[in-house]
Amino acid sequence: MVDLRRRQVIALLGVGVTWPFALRAQHGERKRRIGALWQSAADDPSTEAGLTVFRRALEQLGWSEDRNVVFDYRFAGGISDRFLPLARELIALQPDVIVASGTIVTAILQRETRTVPIVFFSVSDPIGAGFIASLARPGGNITGVLNYEAGIIGKWLAMLKEIAPRVTRAALVGNPKTTPFHFFQRAAEAAASSLAIELVPATIENSEADIERVIESFAATANGGLVVLPDQTTTTRRDLIIALAARNHLPAVYPYRVFIDSGGLATYAIQEFDPLRLAATYIDRILRGAKPADLPVQAPTKYETVLNLKTAKSLGIEISPSLLVRADEVIE
Repeated sequence: MVDLRRRQVIALLGVGVTWPFALRAQHGERKRRIGALWQSAADDPSTEAGLTVFRRALEQLGWSEDRNVVFDYRFAGGISDRFLPLARELIALQPDVIVASGTIVTAILQRETRTVPIVFFSVSDPIGAGFIASLARPGGNITGVLNYEAGIIGKWLAMLKEIAPRVTRAALVGNPKTTPFHFFQRAAEAAASSLAIELVPATIENSEADIERVIESFAATANGGLVVLPDQTTTTRRDLIIALAARNHLPAVYPYRVFIDSGGLATYAIQEFDPLRLAATYIDRILRGAKPADLPVQAPTKYETVLNLKTAKSLGIEISPSLLVRADEVIE
């Protein structure tokens, strides 16, 4: 009898060693806490869809709210004055890791903590922003997923010129408070000259009146087009920007698919929500003991060209057959 019990205990211990991490969490291990600070509004359809993708990616890696993690979400609604108090709220909760949306949010979190691991997404210049020492070895408490490298701006300008050959002026639209505007501007200047395009910096603030003033002013001179930067302000105010482009007959290239779904003309963009899927893999590794300093910054590798023919027709633009053939999707 004693020997039988001994064998049963050994068998149970053997099973325990091979239990998945999530099952072990149900038997006494504390739930991990994941903080998330989004620049956008909670009820923005793009935010809701992104969070669904993020949670599903974590579930596939063994992390879910009903078993072993607690999520603490904070949404700034595109209002930069809310970033700091929301960051402090999250840090006070002592999360195991924080996922950060965008450059400005990441910068604020970095100032507030050098110990809590931070995984960013929608950041284009993490070295220039001072978040990491190098892409290969970040070196601190921050790592994450690149949004766009500077060279993407040349592709957007080339697309604008191919869609509307008459364009000789391009407004670079973005809010320096919520995107690394000058990082993109420097790359755009070199690309614009090779395409015989005059680059016009069109810095905006997060207000409808200011955005309307800037775009209307640019449109007063002929042969113009827009290149809209990846920016929480432009994303939050996308309906307004798209309406202004239509009203002023401005061809425009946008940074994300969501703009095209909302009526924008064209995009060459990272595959929607791919950065969030990649960020989830780093959240997983950090929760299992990895250090951000040792996790190389990743870059999305999947891009797609999406065109809106209905919008092109309303602008009097005929998309070239070669661009139509290259497009991953055409909305009619």
